[in-house]
Amino acid sequence: MSDDKSTAENMLDSAKAKINEGADRARAAGHDLASKVGGGTLENAGDKAKAVEDRAKAEVHNAEANASYNEGKRESKDGDGH
Repeated sequence: MSDDKSTAENMLDSAKAKINEGADRARAAGHDLASKVGGGTLENAGDKAKAVEDRAKAEVHNAEANASYNEGKRESKDGDGH
């Protein structure tokens, strides 16, 4: 269980993680674009690596969002909301 958070706190954590996931995916798309229009091969490779890193961060945030959502859902069914 996640620090005995309320349903609302878990749902808020889930929403925050989803926002972070979206930001990570947007950054990854920007790096993908930069790797295709950039000047040098080394610079393009760096942008591709940054895109891979941002996509990995997005997956972590997605997992966090799902875990917080599921915890909030469990809390709401348990009846006390805490």
